[in-house]
Amino acid sequence: MKSMLTIRNLRTFASIAAIALATAVSASAQKSFVVKDKWKVGGEGGWDYLTVDSAANRLYITHGGRVEVLDAGTGKVIGAITGLKGTHGVALDDAGKYGYISDGGANAVVVFDRGSLQTVTSIPAGTNPDGIAFEPVTKTVWAFNGRSKDVTVIDTTTQKVIATVPLPGKPEFPVADGKGVIFDNIEDKNVIVRLDAKAPKITATWSVSPCESPSGLAIDREGRRLFAVCDEKKMAVVDADSGKVIATPAIGDGPDAAAYDPKTKLAFSSNGAGTVTVVDASNSNFKVLQNLATQQGARTMALDSATGRIYVVTAEFGPRPAATESNPRPRPAIVPGSFTVIVAGHE
Repeated sequence: MKSMLTIRNLRTFASIAAIALATAVSASAQKSFVVKDKWKVGGEGGWDYLTVDSAANRLYITHGGRVEVLDAGTGKVIGAITGLKGTHGVALDDAGKYGYISDGGANAVVVFDRGSLQTVTSIPAGTNPDGIAFEPVTKTVWAFNGRSKDVTVIDTTTQKVIATVPLPGKPEFPVADGKGVIFDNIEDKNVIVRLDAKAPKITATWSVSPCESPSGLAIDREGRRLFAVCDEKKMAVVDADSGKVIATPAIGDGPDAAAYDPKTKLAFSSNGAGTVTVVDASNSNFKVLQNLATQQGARTMALDSATGRIYVVTAEFGPRPAATESNPRPRPAIVPGSFTVIVAGHE
């Protein structure tokens, strides 16, 4: 009788603990985000994706012909990978040894040593490699080539290209599910492609309608959800097994990156109009919790899974040039030295 009571008590305690933990996570998720810090990096040139190495507490930022490397806690400059032509993204292996930069201007993937920040080798890719991801099951890096509309697959053991997979259109950001599958947005076709990393080949093509021109992409690996951010101020929440669009919460204008925090079950969109949209992805409602004001142009983002901090980057801009027939939508000039990292976190 005593042992049965003990078991019951343990079960009751476990249930109470589980409820308390869920309540704590929910309470944390409901706290508003605020801008915690701003780090002036300076320099010249445009920028693209950011990548956080939580284990090493580092932030990698592609910035023109270089990759800036900062301390993710303080913003202190650790170093830079230089001598590049037009960087887009950084992928990190799971051994903590190498990083891979999509150097779109050189049509190459540049491999660097994460300890010394020295370049190891340059691997020819397709035309204008842009989004890039490491796939842990096959130990491969996937560089999605924006102009040749294909993906270059690199074996990280040999640092050699092992395949080139054609794509149905212009690729944007990729994510890996950790089980041998890669997903990527095809911007000009309004679809997501699913690729088998072992084959390697496309195994499905899914429409994200009414979401148009998908760019940034994030994944909830446990919940099997994809979060694609699109034009027309929409985020497409997609079932990662069936490809069905299950929700389209409203986001800010001009998005280019998405993120998902498995601890708080929040999804994020960084928007060029100067906001980060925070979406509750803990249930089927996908309620927008907040639109955090950042700064005009802060359209790319990285999430530190260890701290829950969000990083976006932007700069100050000069006047926009007059439109011409050859350039109907000219971009304003970047004010030299104004490149800045904006750090956000819970209150």
